[in-house]
Amino acid sequence: MGEIVNLRRARKDRVRREAENAATTNRVAFGRTRAEKDGQKALRAFDERKLDAHRREPGAGDD
Repeated sequence: MGEIVNLRRARKDRVRREAENAATTNRVAFGRTRAEKDGQKALRAFDERKLDAHRREPGAGDD
Protein backbone atom coordinates (compact mmCIF):
# COMPACT_ATOMS: atom_id res chain seq x y z
CA MET A 1 0.00 0.00 0.00
CA GLY A 2 1.26 3.50 -0.82
CA GLU A 3 2.05 6.39 1.42
CA ILE A 4 -0.89 8.45 2.65
CA VAL A 5 -0.66 12.04 1.43
CA ASN A 6 -2.59 14.99 2.78
CA LEU A 7 -3.66 16.73 -0.43
CA ARG A 8 -4.15 20.11 1.26
CA ARG A 9 -0.60 19.97 2.67
CA ALA A 10 0.81 18.86 -0.70
CA ARG A 11 -0.97 21.72 -2.48
CA LYS A 12 0.34 24.31 0.01
CA ASP A 13 3.87 22.91 -0.29
CA ARG A 14 3.70 23.12 -4.08
CA VAL A 15 2.49 26.75 -3.93
CA ARG A 16 5.34 27.62 -1.54
CA ARG A 17 7.93 26.01 -3.83
CA GLU A 18 6.56 27.90 -6.84
CA ALA A 19 6.58 31.18 -4.92
CA GLU A 20 10.17 30.59 -3.81
CA ASN A 21 11.22 29.85 -7.41
CA ALA A 22 9.55 33.07 -8.58
CA ALA A 23 11.26 35.02 -5.78
CA THR A 24 14.63 33.57 -6.74
CA THR A 25 14.08 34.55 -10.36
CA ASN A 26 13.09 38.09 -9.32
CA ARG A 27 16.13 38.42 -7.04
CA VAL A 28 18.37 37.61 -9.99
CA ALA A 29 16.51 39.93 -12.36
CA PHE A 30 15.95 42.93 -10.07
CA GLY A 31 18.16 42.24 -7.10
CA ARG A 32 20.31 45.02 -5.78
CA THR A 33 20.55 45.57 -2.08
CA ARG A 34 19.51 48.84 -0.48
CA ALA A 35 23.19 49.54 0.29
CA GLU A 36 24.12 49.10 -3.37
CA LYS A 37 21.31 51.44 -4.45
CA ASP A 38 22.26 54.06 -1.84
CA GLY A 39 25.94 53.82 -2.73
CA GLN A 40 25.18 54.30 -6.41
CA LYS A 41 22.95 57.30 -5.60
CA ALA A 42 25.72 58.87 -3.47
CA LEU A 43 28.28 58.40 -6.26
CA ARG A 44 25.91 59.95 -8.78
CA ALA A 45 25.31 62.96 -6.48
CA PHE A 46 29.06 63.35 -5.91
CA ASP A 47 29.75 63.28 -9.64
CA GLU A 48 27.01 65.82 -10.28
CA ARG A 49 28.38 68.23 -7.62
CA LYS A 50 31.89 67.81 -9.01
CA LEU A 51 30.69 68.59 -12.53
CA ASP A 52 28.71 71.62 -11.34
CA ALA A 53 31.78 72.95 -9.52
CA HIS A 54 33.69 73.03 -12.82
CA ARG A 55 30.89 74.62 -14.80
CA ARG A 56 31.60 77.98 -16.38
CA GLU A 57 29.01 80.69 -16.06
CA PRO A 58 27.92 82.25 -19.37
CA GLY A 59 29.37 85.73 -19.88
CA ALA A 60 31.93 85.42 -17.08
CA GLY A 61 35.45 86.10 -18.34
CA ASP A 62 34.45 86.43 -21.98
CA ASP A 63 36.50 89.47 -22.89
